Amino acid sequence: MSGGVDSTAAAAMLTSSGQAALGVTMKLWDCELFAGLAPGSGACCSPRDAADAARAARKLGIDHVLLDLSEVFLDEVVKPFCRDYAAGRTPSPCVGCNRRVKFAALFDRLLPAGCEFIATGHYARVVRHEPTGEYHLLRGLSRQRDQSYFLSALTQEQLSRTLFPVGGVSGKEEVRELVASYGLKISAKAASQEFCFAPDGDYARVLARYAPEALQPGPLLDSAGKLLGEHRGVGRYTIGQRRGLGLATGVPLYVLRIDAAANAVIVGPDEELLATGLVTEEVNWNGAAPSAPLACTVRVRHAGGETPSKLEPLAGSRVRVEFETPVRAIAPGQQAVFYQGERVLGGGRISKAL
Repeated sequence: MSGGVDSTAAAAMLTSSGQAALGVTMKLWDCELFAGLAPGSGACCSPRDAADAARAARKLGIDHVLLDLSEVFLDEVVKPFCRDYAAGRTPSPCVGCNRRVKFAALFDRLLPAGCEFIATGHYARVVRHEPTGEYHLLRGLSRQRDQSYFLSALTQEQLSRTLFPVGGVSGKEEVRELVASYGLKISAKAASQEFCFAPDGDYARVLARYAPEALQPGPLLDSAGKLLGEHRGVGRYTIGQRRGLGLATGVPLYVLRIDAAANAVIVGPDEELLATGLVTEEVNWNGAAPSAPLACTVRVRHAGGETPSKLEPLAGSRVRVEFETPVRAIAPGQQAVFYQGERVLGGGRISKAL
């Protein structure tokens, strides 16, 4: 229970169906970071959120506990996030957090207490495919709220013990109405917007602590290698970025590549951002891995659309993706997620654009 509307609704749906439930809130980050944030800032995992979750649990008649997972979160999410930025990649920390913290370390803490499943407020669905016994991850019923992208790295074992009560709900307003019906003021609470360890959106201060090399100035180059100016550290840029370059060239320029080894940021015109495909690594399949090329749709960022594509499995848990139409601003480090209709086939970290 994050203290937000969705996880509160999930708890309410479980208790109303007669399930015995325990409300759990994770302490993930230094609470001092939240001291100066105003209510409604969009931060999550703050002390105020933990208090909201505890009050909601009492109202629902279930016990509530606060578990300190800050050490594992630091090692498994924050430090890899900083290393990725220092290496010129754009990470997806929520993907790793779900696989290694929320659906792994958290559940391991709760298993000795007799907990058999973990339920969250994610907009996604899990169904057991009877012919094979596999657990399939499906999109949430609400396409607008669907969060299956962030769950694509979950293993079969994790999916088998996971419940997504709000995954079959049509949208956020229905969830708010459900929570309001229990007399909980939390029903009007705004959704969180930023990384929980950078609640005001300023992740540069996290980089300053764990990867200061990512903030060292260096050359801004065009694609021919011509020096155009100086950047403020590779950790402040991502592929496709236009703002913050500090260049007055008369034509719009965008970040094309980040060469961390040379501490260089390469910029160029928008048309040079188009890619015909990509290669992913560390691919996780939500079921049996395909043995031959297959057609699907691919999403290369959570907020982006899907592109019809062909997947070709490669050795070493890698996949080559060929798009039917070029896709703009492929960022290494982001998650590429593969879909067939409602089902998530799997996903992997983007290693390079083609």
